[in-house]
Amino acid sequence: MKHGFITVASAIPAVRVGDTLFNISETIRMVKEADAKGVEIICFPELGLTGYSCQDLFRSQTLLDEAQTALRRLLLATAARDIVVVVGLPVEVNHALLNCAAVVQRGHIRGIVPKTYLPNYGEFYEKRWFASSACIHDTSVTLCGQQVEVTNAPQVFTIPNGPCFGIEICEDVWSPVPPSSALALAGADIIFNLSASDDLIGKHHYLMSLLAQQSARTLSGYVYASCGYGESTQDVVYGGNALIYENGVLLAQAERFSLSPRMSVAQIDYERLRAERRANTTFACSLSDERTRTVCLDNVKGDVTLTRDFNPLPFIPKSDDMATSCEEILNIQTLGLARRIDHTHANSVVIGISGGLDSTLALLVAVRAFDKLGKSRKGIIGVTMPGFGTTDRTHDNAVSLMHSLGVTAREISIAASVKQHFSDIGHDINVHDVTYENGQARERTQILMDLANQERGFVVGTGDLSELALGWATYNGDHISMYGVNAGVPKTLIKYLVSYMATTGVDAQSRATLLDIIDTPISPELIPADEHGAIRQKTEDIVGPYELHDFFLYNYLRFGFRPSKIYAMALLAFDGRHKE
Repeated sequence: MKHGFITVASAIPAVRVGDTLFNISETIRMVKEADAKGVEIICFPELGLTGYSCQDLFRSQTLLDEAQTALRRLLLATAARDIVVVVGLPVEVNHALLNCAAVVQRGHIRGIVPKTYLPNYGEFYEKRWFASSACIHDTSVTLCGQQVEVTNAPQVFTIPNGPCFGIEICEDVWSPVPPSSALALAGADIIFNLSASDDLIGKHHYLMSLLAQQSARTLSGYVYASCGYGESTQDVVYGGNALIYENGVLLAQAERFSLSPRMSVAQIDYERLRAERRANTTFACSLSDERTRTVCLDNVKGDVTLTRDFNPLPFIPKSDDMATSCEEILNIQTLGLARRIDHTHANSVVIGISGGLDSTLALLVAVRAFDKLGKSRKGIIGVTMPGFGTTDRTHDNAVSLMHSLGVTAREISIAASVKQHFSDIGHDINVHDVTYENGQARERTQILMDLANQERGFVVGTGDLSELALGWATYNGDHISMYGVNAGVPKTLIKYLVSYMATTGVDAQSRATLLDIIDTPISPELIPADEHGAIRQKTEDIVGPYELHDFFLYNYLRFGFRPSKIYAMALLAFDGRHKE
C-alpha cells in the first residue's frame, strides 16, 4: 500500500478436476509469482483447490480431506509472506457442505466466507451438493488444525491503515440483491468474487456490464476470478475471466480461452473510492445497522512501487467520444446562458473579445444561446478594447470572428483613458508593474459594465475554471461579470471545445479564425509586444503549464487527495515532462 493504492490480482491457474495436489501446486506457484510482482491481495476461482466441476465427487470424504491437505500446504507456503490469498474449497460445517472462500495470510486462516446463492438451473445443480450460508448459524469449525469462525453475516476484512474488503461467490453477484451491496455498506472498499461462470454467446458482454454496474453502484473495486482451462467441458465450457474494476471502470483483464494460466494485476485507489462515498450522500443514507463481522488482518507490503497509469489530462474526454462530450458541454453552457437571458429579460449581452481562447468560447456559447432563443445575433455586443499589449494578430482575429459570426462589433481603445488614470494617480507609464497591468484590466471591465447598462443587457464573463482557481485574474477587473459561462470549464478543455466548434457549425471564415486562435499563445496581453510585434507576455511562462494546474485541480477538488499523493501521480502521468 502506498498513497492509498493497493495492488490486487485475479488469477486463473491451471486446474485438474479432483487433483488437489496439482491444483495447490499451481496456486502456490502463482502466489509466489504475484508476491514477486508486489501484489498484496490475490484472488483465485471458485472451488479452485478441488476444481469446480467435480460434481458427485463432492460427496467423497477423500476429496474433502484432500482439500484440507491442500489448504494446509498453502498455509505453510504463505507463513512468511504478507500477501493475502483468497482461495475456494468445500468446507463441512455442522453436517452441511458449504462452497467457501478461505482468506489466508501468514500461515493463518483469517476467515471462511460461504456462498449464499446456489444456482439450480441449466447445467448448474449446486444444491445437489452444497447448502447455502443462509442455512447455517454462527459456529466455528476446525480447519487444518485452526479454529475458524463461520457465519452467514456479512464479513469485512480490514488491513491496518489500508482498505477493507469483502467476498462474494459467483452466483451471488447475479442475485437481485447481491451480498456485495451489504458488504460495501458495511465498509468494504473492494469486493472479491470467486466464480465459475460458463461461457455462452452474449454472456461475457452481459457479465462485464453486470460487474461494471455493481462496482459503480457500490462505489467499490471489484476483482473477479473465474474458472478457466482444465475444468470439465462435459456440459459447459469455462473460458476464464480475470477482471478488475474500480467504480465501474475496467482496470485490467486477462486473455480468455487460454490454455495456460493467466493473471491480471492492477492497483486500486481505495482512497478515491472513499472520497466518492463521502461525496455521495445517498451512499451514506443507505447505511444500515445490519449485523457485520469484522476480521482484522496483518499489514501487507508498504513499499510497493506505484505503477498505475494516470491520465495527464483528466478533464479531456476520450477521443472515441470527444465530439459527443464537447456537444454536451456546449449544450450545458448554452442552456445556462439562454435561461439567464430569458429570466432577466435582457435585450443584449456584452462580451469583451480579446482574440484569445476564453473570450472566443464565451462568444461561441452566446451565439448558440441566441440562436436557440430565436434572437438576432446583433443582440450580442462584442467589444474589442486594444491596449498597450494588444498585438495585431489577436486584434485582427477578434474583429474577424465578430464579423463572420454576425454579432454587433465595437472597438473602444483603452489607451487614452488608462493614460489619464495613470496621470491621476501619479503612476509612471513606463513602469510595467501590477498597477500598470491591473489598470488596463479594470478599465476594460468598467467599459463592459457601463455598455451593458446602456444596452439593457449584462456582461458575459470569459474567465475559466483554471484562472479562477489560480487567482490569475484582476480583482474587480476581469474576474467579475454578470454571468460567467466558462466558470466551470478548465483551460485545458477550452481548446478542444473551440476546435470542435471550428469543425462543426461555423462558416469557412470563422473556421480559419478559430484555428488561428487555437494556435495563439495564451496571454493577457497587458505588457507591450516585442520588437517584432509578437506576444511578449505568455501566461504559462509565468504561472506554469495549465495541464499541470488542471491535473492538480482535478485530483484535489474531485477527490481531496493529499498533495504528496497528487505529486506522486503527476510524476507518472507526465513521465518526466515539466521537471523545472
